[in-house]
Amino acid sequence: MTTAQPLDVQPTPLALLLLGREADPRSERGVECPGDLPSPSDPDLVARARAAKEKLGDRVFVLGHHYQRDEVIQFADVTGDSFKLARDAAARPEAEYIVFCGVHFMAESADILTTDAQAVVLPDLAAGCSMADMATAEQVAECWDVLTEAGVADQVVPVSYMNSSADIKAFTGKHGGTICTSSNAKRALEWAFEQGEKILFLPDQHLGRNTAVRDMGMSLDDCVLYNPHKPNGGLTAEQLRNAKMILWRGHCSVHGRFSVESVEDVRARMPGVNVLVHPECKHEVVAAADYVGSTEYIIKALEAAPRGSKWAIGTELNLVRRLANRFASEDKEIVFLDKTVCFCSTMNRIDLPHLVWTLESLAEGKLVNRIEVDPETEKYAKLALERMLALP
Repeated sequence: MTTAQPLDVQPTPLALLLLGREADPRSERGVECPGDLPSPSDPDLVARARAAKEKLGDRVFVLGHHYQRDEVIQFADVTGDSFKLARDAAARPEAEYIVFCGVHFMAESADILTTDAQAVVLPDLAAGCSMADMATAEQVAECWDVLTEAGVADQVVPVSYMNSSADIKAFTGKHGGTICTSSNAKRALEWAFEQGEKILFLPDQHLGRNTAVRDMGMSLDDCVLYNPHKPNGGLTAEQLRNAKMILWRGHCSVHGRFSVESVEDVRARMPGVNVLVHPECKHEVVAAADYVGSTEYIIKALEAAPRGSKWAIGTELNLVRRLANRFASEDKEIVFLDKTVCFCSTMNRIDLPHLVWTLESLAEGKLVNRIEVDPETEKYAKLALERMLALP
């Protein structure tokens, strides 16, 4: 009788993925289009959330990003974009708990800007951002080595979008750069060009390209695209020496869906429509639109729009739908730019069940899902943020 030998079987990447122990590097989190969002299964969740929040009182401050579900937004003390919310959190030092209904990088920024006595909580730790995930600290460090070898690193100033991890913000601060939002990207680039001859723009190629070309009069030839998955970023030393804007190959998985065909289709369906898109959209989409601006710009534009006007909005669907309902009484027709309905699936991981669990846990004295940035990372990330705050 022979003894059975143990099989040398290694789990496949797919098996690990299904077990939840690995990620699929070829996928982009945030691109699923589930159609309509399901309702909470427990009809008592609203009452439970309200009761827990009332029990906590001023000890808790709930932040709600514009892209959140309505069921979550109703419990937010303030709403806004990522940077506005982080600053709102910093302005409430008396709040023991900051519950951030958004995604991971936003909670990190709030932790950086709040006091050590405050705890920033993310209701679901899996609420990430596909764009932020497209630039890791290791990849950016390797990019800097490539720039050094090409002899241009001393001419380069990094500018990182707010939609980036704390590690990337820290890299930016350590290398003399600044952070920007979609509202102040032009001012940030102008400042950076006063410090150096070139900019490394992280991690959203579209915001960097649109700001440089549309707002600052550069040409597309002034921009090169650094691909972290290719040797030397897929660029030659000569290309790096000739470039003014070195754009990281990253993008928003939701805003990247919009196309020129989407614009042409809505113009054919709705004569007289105003097309308003976010600058995270592709350059050709921005060029085809009537108006371009940040989330706050979009909201203010619709507030100021005349009665009876028509608008097609190129940004996340939760916000578009909320604005359409808000302005329906003023006969403003507001539609989603793309015919395919698409939510940001990672942003929508913050649902009512997760929020209720978070609030009830805090009310019972149990701190859950705390987001903490280590002191060294926080030091340099805060430096980069402070440079942005000092921009004229």
